[in-house]
Amino acid sequence: MGPLARFDLRDELHKQVMDSVKAGAEIIIGGEIPHIKGAYYPPTILEKVKPGMPAYNQELFGPVASVIRVANLEEAVKIANDTVFGLGAAVFTSNLEKGSQIAEMKLDAGCCFVNDFVKSDPRLPFGGIKESGFGRELSSFGIREFVNIKTVVVK
Repeated sequence: MGPLARFDLRDELHKQVMDSVKAGAEIIIGGEIPHIKGAYYPPTILEKVKPGMPAYNQELFGPVASVIRVANLEEAVKIANDTVFGLGAAVFTSNLEKGSQIAEMKLDAGCCFVNDFVKSDPRLPFGGIKESGFGRELSSFGIREFVNIKTVVVK
């Protein structure tokens, strides 16, 4: 895994992890800045993540996963939607019909994936909702976002 783009980004990510730990999250793996050249941050997994922690409420731009255990599907969807962000969401399931229904009808995100990770594809519109933006990029829908249509009326 390569380094983050800048040291300040790595340090901010580490602060988010440590602030989450101070609030009760537990590090399963990672969480320590390696003593090597470059802005590296190790793959990190946090468990016991709760609302109010940076690992729950903020975007973590780095290799950090937050594990949040739930009792049922309804609780999982509620937690997935409990965010001011809405770029992408993913559902992993062996039941494709149920996964498609969750992605289409229940998740509040601009892009939803079933049995795949959130990623852009130039053939498909890509963009978020809520504080993750508006409008789309890529595909024929996306190109229209960057076109300034001019109206001229002559009588």
